[in-house]
Amino acid sequence: MGKILLGAVGMLGLGSLMVAALVQFGLLDFAADQPHAAVVHRLVEWAREQSIARRAADVVRPADLSEAGRIRRGAGNYEAMCVSCHLAPGVEDSEIRKGLYPPPLDLARSVGATDSAATDGRRFWIIKHGIKGSGMPAWSKGGMDDEAIWDLTAFLKVLPALSPAEYRSRVAASDGHSHEGMSEQHGQPKTQPSPAHHHSKPHAPHVH
Repeated sequence: MGKILLGAVGMLGLGSLMVAALVQFGLLDFAADQPHAAVVHRLVEWAREQSIARRAADVVRPADLSEAGRIRRGAGNYEAMCVSCHLAPGVEDSEIRKGLYPPPLDLARSVGATDSAATDGRRFWIIKHGIKGSGMPAWSKGGMDDEAIWDLTAFLKVLPALSPAEYRSRVAASDGHSHEGMSEQHGQPKTQPSPAHHHSKPHAPHVH
């Protein structure tokens, strides 16, 4: 038993030295255009999902998450803050999304398969806190309060069912880029969003 334990410790020590050598000599490739090895990708994905599940477990979704006003407000903020990375109905890709690794989910197609309190809590937590090393920002640090984050979460629930025309209509009917905390970030009192902050129609895909 002692020999087995010593062998395991030795292997662990050797593995640590190998990892240290890879780091010291710059052999780990951090370029965004070079994907992780499959085993590294699976390890990172597993660690990420375990971490999010643990921290989002206590999130309690509001009873009015399906309320029309929440969905309307969420549409405007999605268009202003999310569409460049997570796309929209009828938008196949974007310049910034092509250069991100790991590539952000296409939320117009991938959200909605699981509709539960746990899924809503997970979305809320990710929008609020972001994900390290992924390009997903913690929107709460930019001044987005919990109510606005829940509005965005509410919109994500209906997004996959929208046609391109329905999406544009939802954005046009929204309050545009509007949420509590926007003015406070610049030392100004909170005010109603001005027309300049409103996006009456979605951005057209950039064409070369």
